[in-house]
Amino acid sequence: MRCPYYDTLHEYEARLEAIPDPATLIVVDEADRLAMNSLEQLRSIFDQSGLGMVLIGKPGIEKRIARYPQFFSRIGFVHEFRALSDADIQVLLEQRWAPVGIHLPAPSPAPEVIAAVIRLTRGNFRLLVHLLTQMERVLAINGLETLSVDVVETARENLVIGQA
Repeated sequence: MRCPYYDTLHEYEARLEAIPDPATLIVVDEADRLAMNSLEQLRSIFDQSGLGMVLIGKPGIEKRIARYPQFFSRIGFVHEFRALSDADIQVLLEQRWAPVGIHLPAPSPAPEVIAAVIRLTRGNFRLLVHLLTQMERVLAINGLETLSVDVVETARENLVIGQA
């Protein structure tokens, strides 16, 4: 004897599998460095797969791509990210935000630590991520449990990406 619930479950699962995942994305960082042949390959992948695509690049990438109408016609919108404000960074640090996998001490940083981070990063989110990552290393290497301006300065001095 067939169970109608079992049949309904199978029908539901089949329909669910037939629906493409709307959140499937290809994210391309530093897309401004790609040659036009590479951008054409991305256009082909976009056309054939139905996947969403996010291109991240330096300001002006949209002007370069606009010269290629077949590619440009597929762009839904352009968004320019601006530097974080001092207030934005302060809120992030007060709420103890840190990059994935980075664990900083429990209390929110002291105001002078926040001020030092703001001064060094100048709203550059990528630099903020690198600095916080390096701050965690400085704490771990030195067996420290409290963030201080000295920790921030030591982290800055040892940034692999260069001077802040």
